[in-house]
Amino acid sequence: MLILGIETSCDDTAMAVLEVKSNKTKEIKVLTSVISSQLKTHATYGGIVPNLAAREHSKNLKPVLECVLKETGLSMEQVNLIAVTSGPGLIPSLLVGTAFAKALAYKYNKPIIGTNHIAGHIYSNWLEPVLSKKEKTKRQKDKPALNDRKIFPILNLIVSGGHTELILMSGHDKYKRLGQTRDDAVGEAFDKVARLLGLGFPGGPAVSALADKFEAPNSKSEIKLPRPMLHDKTLDFSFSGLKTAVFYLLRDWEKAGVKLTDQLRSAVCYEFQNAVTEVLVTKTLRAAEKYKVKTIALAGGVSANKLLRQTLTEGGEKLGIKTLVPEMIYTTDNAAMIALAGYIAYLGKKEKADSSRRNSWQRVKADANWEIV
Repeated sequence: MLILGIETSCDDTAMAVLEVKSNKTKEIKVLTSVISSQLKTHATYGGIVPNLAAREHSKNLKPVLECVLKETGLSMEQVNLIAVTSGPGLIPSLLVGTAFAKALAYKYNKPIIGTNHIAGHIYSNWLEPVLSKKEKTKRQKDKPALNDRKIFPILNLIVSGGHTELILMSGHDKYKRLGQTRDDAVGEAFDKVARLLGLGFPGGPAVSALADKFEAPNSKSEIKLPRPMLHDKTLDFSFSGLKTAVFYLLRDWEKAGVKLTDQLRSAVCYEFQNAVTEVLVTKTLRAAEKYKVKTIALAGGVSANKLLRQTLTEGGEKLGIKTLVPEMIYTTDNAAMIALAGYIAYLGKKEKADSSRRNSWQRVKADANWEIV
């Protein structure tokens, strides 16, 4: 089965083709994954401009589709299913992407399924890049099979620019939210702290890079930032106070005439990253023990953070729980994850989708606030 994934939830125009060899074994292979980035377009604004992003998607969708088909040597007639991000995300971007996908489904008489963006990030943990036979064999041994029931329940830590959630997964496409941020998402906090430090956009990679350069005796910073809600009994998060603490720290330095050197910037990034990681990992492991999960999975754009990946994996190992982290190329928005999540959702609706293939495009609606649970 060949699935065309289409992703336009924010500022990246992405498409991918996923091959599933058997519904029973769910053996998957990414044939190609293409992303047209708008990063340079939005960098001057310090963030994503929704209407500008939508206009860029309109320009990019057709060329990206042509690129995907050329790289795979396929035609639209050979595609068996179209999976498109329907939400959550920026509504102007979602409308452009879903309209394009629905037009393809109508023109080529293909079944189409609207896919949840967060579900896509969760399933990114099962995607693999193109590897040699030796590397692929090794990688598959490290990662549980998608059809292995023993991996459930799975505790998913979703960390991105718009989401910070703990999602319990009892089976494929079966979700329960255990906790979420009460204010800023962790990725948003990274961006805002980066802006305060004059590091530019996007903030996550910039903060992480400076944190890695921090040098101090015993790698301990004299700067101390709060760990919001670390000891709170709930599994919720809060990062607005941490961001505000950085603001007040910088303001006090400015009043005292302290020059914001690269070393001080590095120290702030180091402590901020440590604070975020400690809160995220502590609460995730607490939830993992409470709900007796078999697997912990990290997902979302912030899953690219090296400290978070390492600390969560080590914490899971201490509890004897398998921890999954996505390949770095699949941590950010991509269409391969949408293709896989769409395929999983399609299996549960296959009979209905097949019986009304010609009209399945009519059921796909963009929903900026589509919650996974």
